[in-house]
Amino acid sequence: MRSSLTLLGTLWAFLSLVTAVASSTSYFLPYWLFGSQLGKPVSFSTFRRCNYPVRGEGQSLIMVEECGRYASFNAIPSLAWQMCTVVTGAGCALLLLVALTAVLGCCMEELISRMMGRCMGAAQFVGGLLISSGCALYPLGWNSPEIMQTCGNVSNQFQLETNV
Repeated sequence: MRSSLTLLGTLWAFLSLVTAVASSTSYFLPYWLFGSQLGKPVSFSTFRRCNYPVRGEGQSLIMVEECGRYASFNAIPSLAWQMCTVVTGAGCALLLLVALTAVLGCCMEELISRMMGRCMGAAQFVGGLLISSGCALYPLGWNSPEIMQTCGNVSNQFQLETNV
């Protein structure tokens, strides 16, 4: 089985796959932001949350100790986090597409030409910009009520306070 990539191209394909998997894994894990609420640790990402309060019997709050997604896209606490979810997800998808194509280029002859490699590099650059933009948007949602309850009432955009 011949490859359409040089040794340097094969290294690029491997590193592309590693970074795409790492970015996508980070995107799906809910450990972007930590705090505590009702004495329990709480963590957030753009569209997932671990450990959240619910009303129990007699209007008391109890902590549900599990991770899950918000019930709907509109349930994501802030517009900034909604935009971050879309932008970062698109960047991760683009990086995965390029990485999988590059890995196929290691196995298939004449799949990736010089021009195709340049286009894939440009697509990786755009994917990196999208992920970076999502990371820049994330702190804009720190003034949402959920974050203020978890990290302190003086939390604001780009400024977290802790209850600890």
